[in-house]
Amino acid sequence: MGKSLVIVESPTKARTIEKYLPKGYVVRSSMGHVRDLPKSKSEIPKAYQDKPWAEISVNYENEFEPIYIISRGKKKVIDELKKELKDADELILATDEDREGESISWHLTEILKPKVPVRRMVFHEITPEAIQAALAETREIDENLVRAQETRRVLDRLVGYTVSPLLWKKIGGQLSAGRVQSAAVKLLVDRERERLRFRTGSFWDLRATLARQDIPFDARLHAVDGTRIATGKDFDEQTGRLKEGAKARLLDEAQARELARSLETAAWTVLEVKEKPETRRPAPPFITSTLQQEANRKLNLSARRTMQIAQDLYQRGFITYMRTDSPVLSDQAIRAARHWVESEYGKDFLSPKPRQFKPKAATNAQEAHEAIRPAGDRFKAPRETGLSGEELKLYELIWKRTVASQMADAKQTQITVRIEAANAEFRATGKRIDFPGFFRAYVEGSDDPDAALEDQEKPLPPLAAGDTVDLQSLEAVAHETKPPARYTEASLVRALEEKGIGRPSTYASILGTIIDRGYVRAERKALIPTLKAFAVTQLLEQHFPELVDLDFTRDMENVLDRIAAGEADWLPYLRDFYNGPTGLRTIASQREAEIDVQQARQIELPDLAPHEVRIGRFGAYAVVHLDDGNTVNVNLPDELSPDQLTPEFLRELAEQKASG
Repeated sequence: MGKSLVIVESPTKARTIEKYLPKGYVVRSSMGHVRDLPKSKSEIPKAYQDKPWAEISVNYENEFEPIYIISRGKKKVIDELKKELKDADELILATDEDREGESISWHLTEILKPKVPVRRMVFHEITPEAIQAALAETREIDENLVRAQETRRVLDRLVGYTVSPLLWKKIGGQLSAGRVQSAAVKLLVDRERERLRFRTGSFWDLRATLARQDIPFDARLHAVDGTRIATGKDFDEQTGRLKEGAKARLLDEAQARELARSLETAAWTVLEVKEKPETRRPAPPFITSTLQQEANRKLNLSARRTMQIAQDLYQRGFITYMRTDSPVLSDQAIRAARHWVESEYGKDFLSPKPRQFKPKAATNAQEAHEAIRPAGDRFKAPRETGLSGEELKLYELIWKRTVASQMADAKQTQITVRIEAANAEFRATGKRIDFPGFFRAYVEGSDDPDAALEDQEKPLPPLAAGDTVDLQSLEAVAHETKPPARYTEASLVRALEEKGIGRPSTYASILGTIIDRGYVRAERKALIPTLKAFAVTQLLEQHFPELVDLDFTRDMENVLDRIAAGEADWLPYLRDFYNGPTGLRTIASQREAEIDVQQARQIELPDLAPHEVRIGRFGAYAVVHLDDGNTVNVNLPDELSPDQLTPEFLRELAEQKASG
């Protein structure tokens, strides 16, 4: 019997697959990518070092041919693979079925130059049945997927290596621009600008604790003399005052306290009780982006860490492939989930019909993976896996979400009660869970830390119109409006997905890159853009607006999708993008002279005059103008957030420096 050499990306995946293959199949790992573009001058082959495009390592003078080299540390791996291939009768490439996996397979054929038949084997889960089925249905390498991956890599290199040197010259330091990275940073900077422009509004209302049949409940002031009381939504974020034309009454502290005193002896009567039934449907099974969001909300895992754990779970055969934008479940997965619903929760908790979820948009059939779910045709319960720590928590999250997708709807009733006291109207709200349905297994998280979970009841006593209720306490309460919340990893991933920036497989690396390069820092989940991020975003907005234009970035992603589907030609697109009349290479050479260094290094922040914030060779610093006419330059620590930079704070830093 002959020998078949099977190559996968990782040793873990190799060990798992080898268990499920017949005798005569040898599985080896490429340890990830085996070729890439040079990362430094020293890696550029000598034959190309004198070319004008050498540093970019993409020949933009001749059909954008990339110059590939063996990846660092991979020569020994390749030598071993060549040795194994010498006495093999066939080569089976079993890398992941996405653009990166297809690219790795293509590069392996380019390097190994096999003289035996080559087959491409793909699967979405690593189980005995899936591996046997994949072995029986191999195909050829998909050139469209390979070309889409290569085009993405070339685009990223063209943008990064053309614009980043301008940032070094004009701003200083090891700054970088990226095709997707810069658009993501702009989202964070724009949100921070909204927060800096925000003006706080203040308002007062009353909170009453009432009781009926000795059962207490809370109610809030809604209206006085028929006019609604102002709440946060009535305020203009730019002025901190009521919006023009707002039909609401603004109470100050004195008015609120006086009203509270006047109501202490009033009769409190129920005017109306409204019940509104609601049906809540379970969320679809996880795709890459929703897994990253929920793991961040519920497990406090970064997108990068989530993908590391998910990849390990996939390669060990616990879950299906973790890079997907399809929430579709196979028939066997639906049967497995419904089995668990019935056995764990009972028939009443099964949805009447099997639920199937559709992708948000049509995807390339070659990349149409299933949702992320437990592997196999009988899901292992979390307690049966032998997993522990973060791996167990993430598997349990995936298991619960998948099982919940086949459960019955939750039925609940929202209750609103109007209560009259003299000239004031109060409102109490409650929620009753009539049938928990899928809530028994899974409740989706929220990006709002103050939001109540969906499965939490808010009970009210039995109330009807005309009932009198007892006043137990009444207090005037001060409120302030809040600026827009900073992005978390979860909410940024959602925003990237909604705006079409990047793709599921790239979100974790986008977040990792902007954190690693010092454009953002995480503080208790919040992502805070640094002053360096402001400086780079400003320059790009003024001189390379296309690179931070979200529509432009989204359109690039759509072109890559069309290349992957065989619907677009990569070469005309690259020619136009880089060498065309408005191409990046053309405008970069034109605009370099237009960029004023002093202006590029000054960060525009509101309400700091006469002081200035700048970026220097060693980081951010402030030029503080003192009352005596002198100026003092003070370094700004990296951990400072932009909203901490007030004139008072800068003056205090300058005085501390002056006093030694």
